[in-house]
Amino acid sequence: MVAAIEVHDHDLTAAFRTLSTAVLTLETIDAVFVPMRLPCGSAVMPTLVTDPAHLERIDPLAPSFALNAAKVVGQLTRNRKAGIGKIAVLLRPCEIRAFVELVKLNQGQTENILIIGSDCLGAFTNHDYFAFAQAKGEDASRIFYQSMLSGQEAVLEGINLSGACRACESFLPTGADLAVRLWGVATERHILLEAQTDKGAALLEKLQLPTGQVPSEREGVVHALVDQRTDYRDAMFAATAAAIGTLEKLAAYLSHCVNCYNCRVACPVCYCRECVFTTDLFDHDPLQYLSWAQRRGAVKLPTDTLFYHLTRMAHMSTACVGCGQCSNACPNGIDLMPLFRLVAHRTQGVFDYKAGEDLAAKPPLTQFKEDEFQEVVGIGE
Repeated sequence: MVAAIEVHDHDLTAAFRTLSTAVLTLETIDAVFVPMRLPCGSAVMPTLVTDPAHLERIDPLAPSFALNAAKVVGQLTRNRKAGIGKIAVLLRPCEIRAFVELVKLNQGQTENILIIGSDCLGAFTNHDYFAFAQAKGEDASRIFYQSMLSGQEAVLEGINLSGACRACESFLPTGADLAVRLWGVATERHILLEAQTDKGAALLEKLQLPTGQVPSEREGVVHALVDQRTDYRDAMFAATAAAIGTLEKLAAYLSHCVNCYNCRVACPVCYCRECVFTTDLFDHDPLQYLSWAQRRGAVKLPTDTLFYHLTRMAHMSTACVGCGQCSNACPNGIDLMPLFRLVAHRTQGVFDYKAGEDLAAKPPLTQFKEDEFQEVVGIGE
């Protein structure tokens, strides 16, 4: 089932506002969770809205990605009681995939939400977005999405998409109940809404929108973009593998880390309530540092940096969705995304698993398969 929302004056933001307002006015929806531009600046943050009048500042196509909202949606749904209505959440594809992984880890629920996903046009790094938004003001989002959809993805006003977005071949909202189609669509006339689940189809029926049709040329546009992103990703993987090929190289790659743990906080699938690295286990006694220094002649502080990152790799490589928030959050500019995406790509490939793609697929380490890794465990010999 496909429906259309008219676009006037090339204003896609207004079309999203129309959609969000229509959804919020349904009796079955209590609130919508959408990206909003804050009134006190150019920052765009996820916002829970119950009054349609407050949707005036909706900005879902801004090239801003300050945080992956999956954790927030998990908090909104984890302990909600049945029968109190639903929240419609508008998410990027990588946010949907992260939320799917959190649901599998019992950190969220799907029963009381309706997921609206949009074809993703990408985003800038935080630093680049704020510079761009300051320079372009109220027109920033319009300039961005018109440039992206017209094929000028590589460089915009001297600013590239973030590395995570340039390497993202999963920019379609798999897992959404309702998908907003932008790539390969005549967005100067309309945006298309495509139901992907029964919940999405039921929502479209209630909205009573005009029928739409996905154009045949969309498939070619999407495939071309997937190929482009995959080529960039593979080149990134090759460069990263060469840069971290030994323990010494990996230590050098991470040498600017100051153990702030921002990457852990920003990661949408790093979900532990208490991280072992913030416990007394790694709050070493002062004499321990002196002992290490005496034994080696010198000891770098803070310690445990490499161990921390190796532990995170082992902990979340099966669930990483490649959103890039680890790089976005690093105060010292360490580009963690290529490292963690490379490790996740290899790990998930071994298990024939893609994080967040299928809610029914069990996480690799939660099930045992007798035919798995026989060269290691020796079963059947």
